[in-house]
Amino acid sequence: MLTATRVRTPDVATAARSEHALEVRDLHITFPGGVQALRGVDLTVGRGEVVGLVGESGSGKTVLGLAALGLLPAKATVTGVAALAGIDMVAATDEVRRQARKLHAGAVFQDPMTSLNPTMRVGQQVAEAAGSLEAATVLLDRAGIPDPQRRLTQYPHELSGGLRQRVMIAMAIAGNPDLVVADEPTTALDVTVQAQILELFRELRDVTTSFVFVTHDLAVAREVADRIVVLYGGRVAEAGPTEEVLNAPQHPYTSALLHARLGRHSRRGEPLPTLPGEPPNPRQPADGCAFAARCAHVADACNEALPALEIVSPNRSIACVRRAQIGAHVTRLRAVEEWPPTPAYTSELALQMRNVTKGFGRGKARRVAVDGLDLDVRKGSCVALVGESGCGKTTTLRMAVGLERPDEGFVETGRGNPPQLVFQDAGASLTPWLRIGDLMEEPLRNAGVPAKERLSRVKDTLALVGLPETVADARGAELSGGQRQRVALARAVLIPPTLLACDEPISALDVSLAAVVLNLLGRLSRELGMAMLFVTHDLAAARFVSDEIAVMSAGVVVERGATEQVLAAPASDATRELLAAVPDFEAAR
Repeated sequence: MLTATRVRTPDVATAARSEHALEVRDLHITFPGGVQALRGVDLTVGRGEVVGLVGESGSGKTVLGLAALGLLPAKATVTGVAALAGIDMVAATDEVRRQARKLHAGAVFQDPMTSLNPTMRVGQQVAEAAGSLEAATVLLDRAGIPDPQRRLTQYPHELSGGLRQRVMIAMAIAGNPDLVVADEPTTALDVTVQAQILELFRELRDVTTSFVFVTHDLAVAREVADRIVVLYGGRVAEAGPTEEVLNAPQHPYTSALLHARLGRHSRRGEPLPTLPGEPPNPRQPADGCAFAARCAHVADACNEALPALEIVSPNRSIACVRRAQIGAHVTRLRAVEEWPPTPAYTSELALQMRNVTKGFGRGKARRVAVDGLDLDVRKGSCVALVGESGCGKTTTLRMAVGLERPDEGFVETGRGNPPQLVFQDAGASLTPWLRIGDLMEEPLRNAGVPAKERLSRVKDTLALVGLPETVADARGAELSGGQRQRVALARAVLIPPTLLACDEPISALDVSLAAVVLNLLGRLSRELGMAMLFVTHDLAAARFVSDEIAVMSAGVVVERGATEQVLAAPASDATRELLAAVPDFEAAR
């Protein structure tokens, strides 16, 4: 049930005279089951301003964006104000909200295929937002889409991921809206396309259009945002100008996030520092500071009441009762685990691919994804496979584990247990109606492991990935994102494979959880002696986890070598373009 503190709504057509593109006051949002997604959020977005919303998964970023657009589900209980161009999207009727979105708002989400109609041509969809095909052509051109006239006649599935995202941006800016909410718009894109999209956002912002840019990537936030708002546990922890917040964080959570992020200077071969503990349970919020249980500076006063968001300078706000004692600082995290020594590498191969070719479609529509590829992975080593979207990385990975058969050439895996694959979306790989214990026992049952041994194997493997044995009785939906990713890894190593193949396993994870998963992969590969083929568009992750990097372009490996050598002295144009496109967080500081 939607409830609100304000009942009078200004006229939709004249609301653009409002001082702010978005004004949020004391916003509380609760979902069935007692999930308190937002707990008293205050936020303003000025005209022509780009505000970056950052924080871990579950902090409330996406819910705040949906509230700004008036897209919260009817089952949500909402109090407070979320005024879009002066129109309170909480108090307004459904029709007023719809008109407000049409006149004053745009949206760009992480996966454009969930927003684009697959049965309609691109031109029809953009024209609906723009008013005409002529206007649609202008918008596609403004969004940096080459040959916009031809793209108008295509369907969404005929476009690359980057082009689909540009189509969504074109639709979002139709009519020069007051506010565009961009929710993780670059997370699924490779670094080169991400760089192009970020540059596009910088070009599109002007004196009238504002952006709320939701991201878990602090380097991306630094690239596009004028101001950063850090959310934690459904509340604002810190807000201020981007460079001030990132150069001199004053909330322990902000500084911990900065220290936990994986960067180009992270030390290879050693565990990453991670935030202790887990994010707060939104069903059981703490009476005091939500970050107290994980904070190195906690005091009794932190647990007594919710800290108020105090204005400490004209543009800076902090919610920390110990701010005066702590001051500007960086919370130094430390690695809480040690890895066993790196195993001695041998010449024995865990994977051998020779002259492998794979295409899709027939006749003139045939597309060659992998074209005469050679690739080896030695036992006990890790090879990172990097390259732009569409270069053939995932097809190569699927052939390596036997999910696709090559049209030409051969693929052989080494002696031992069959390879296993860890997907990007761990939740989608878990059968929702089965308990985790049942899911994990299935491969053991198929392998002929006696029933009396299966339960102990499941418990031991859960412990190996840092999960309590009680997780065996849970279902996927009852676990956090980090727990689901650990379960996916546990299933993959339950019967230790000769080769563990990972398809973008951290691309959708926030910085703290990404560090946990990378640490887990590093430890497991050493303890179990597994070889890894690690597909990623994150070059920092590739550097951290791999011994060698193989760069793909147009279906072939164009460069391969020791990780540090390839990244320090790239020999191919494809590698140099990937490196040039990476947001350089450290250099900007």
